[in-house]
Amino acid sequence: MPRHHTIDYIEFTVRDLAEAKRFYTEAFGWQFTDYGPSYAGIQGDGREQGGMEQGEPRGAGGPLVILYSDDLDASLAAVESAGGVISTAPFDFPGGRRFHFRDPSGNELAVWTQTE
Repeated sequence: MPRHHTIDYIEFTVRDLAEAKRFYTEAFGWQFTDYGPSYAGIQGDGREQGGMEQGEPRGAGGPLVILYSDDLDASLAAVESAGGVISTAPFDFPGGRRFHFRDPSGNELAVWTQTE
């Protein structure tokens, strides 16, 4: 797939960078590259796909980042175990299921899976 006009990088602002890295590593197995004390790059698919900057999160109303999961129930359990707060319980929609959660900094993301 060509990269022209595709989403290339997602950046989160987090209150506590170490806590955010712990949460996303525990919940989703993410890996990071540190660029000083207040920024970490999110590694994946052979390249850096995003980053986290320590600061004051922007709050609600921004774009919703949606992650894909092969096992929605396992992802839900991992988010809860890592300390995420489920803000919208799993629900069905045509072709899939998803839930929303808030990370320790209050950023809201969603996770979805395809249904057959």
